[in-house]
Amino acid sequence: MSFSVTLPWPSKSLSPNARLHWASKAKATKSAREAAFWLTWEAIGGRRPGWARAKLEIEFCPPDARRRDIQNFIGSLKAPVDGIADALGVNDSLFGFDFRMGSPVKGGAVLITLRAA
Repeated sequence: MSFSVTLPWPSKSLSPNARLHWASKAKATKSAREAAFWLTWEAIGGRRPGWARAKLEIEFCPPDARRRDIQNFIGSLKAPVDGIADALGVNDSLFGFDFRMGSPVKGGAVLITLRAA
């Protein structure tokens, strides 16, 4: 069994390289975590699948064709991954990950496939 979730492109405020006021960072973090929770909750049909572990296959589809550093994207997903963990009821320390860069899409997106591990 697997589920697909499409998250919006991460805010620049979530980048590990962002230097901004803590309150602005906290607001962006809370927003990203809540959005990921609700998008995941919708994808899983509003019911936790009962997995002990999960694997997340993550494809970054940037908003344009500029070269980017995938490590920054991974760091930008801390809050969304926490939201996904909340929705699944699985501690994120029990997640396995596969990351890849995808083709650009208008506005950018993060495509995530969730599977039991």
